[in-house]
Amino acid sequence: MKIEPVLNGMTALHTSVSDACALLKILANEDRLLILCELSQGTRNVGELEELLGIHQPTLSQQLTVLREENLVSTERRGKYIYYSLASPEAIQIMEALFNLYCKPHST
Repeated sequence: MKIEPVLNGMTALHTSVSDACALLKILANEDRLLILCELSQGTRNVGELEELLGIHQPTLSQQLTVLREENLVSTERRGKYIYYSLASPEAIQIMEALFNLYCKPHST
């Protein structure tokens, strides 16, 4: 019986679980989750996010920095504004699932 392939599979599984835990830890913050939920619907600048979400600019900037450092969002400068969009394929899939479960209007 070969143990090495099983160990390699377990190592890969542990790495995947570790990555998933890191992403879920980031998503566990209400402000960050709100931001990602809004960005799952399209690209927004800071002013738009502040108005739509009711998160004040200092907190919004702090949370966008975390999301940018974790490569969950990307930025694009358009004139004097910086626009944010979802960048992580994993985050996009999770946000789609969360949106469908919790944010999408339910038909009655």
